[in-house]
This record gives sequence, C-alpha cells and structure tokens, in this order.
Amino acid sequence: MATINPIQFIQQVRAEVAKVVWPTRREVLLTTVMVLIMAALTAAFFAMVDLLIRGGLTALLSMFG
Repeated sequence: MATINPIQFIQQVRAEVAKVVWPTRREVLLTTVMVLIMAALTAAFFAMVDLLIRGGLTALLSMFG
C-alpha cells in the first residue's frame, strides 16, 4: 500500500471540496417543501390503506363472531 503524504492529502481534499456545488437557499427551501409534501401524501396514503384493511378485517371477523 502506498504511503500518502499528509500535506498532499489535505491539498487534494481542499481541491475536491472546491469542486462541490452548494445549493442556493431557494433550492434548499424548495426541496424541503417538496419532501414535507411527499411525506404528508405518503402518510395519508398509508392511513387510508390502514383504514381499509381494518374495515375489511372487522367485517370479516364480525361474520364469525
């Protein structure tokens, strides 16, 4: 395994970090809002599925009880 010079390593890390394109405040806000909307829609979907399954099981079990 090749040994890495710590100074060279730090220079390479700084060069890579300089290449990073950071999102703007607007992009962060928009993606955050989209995540919250998708989370709310997913929660609503699974709540509806839960209600349907519970209703179906209750109806099925009431036939035998």
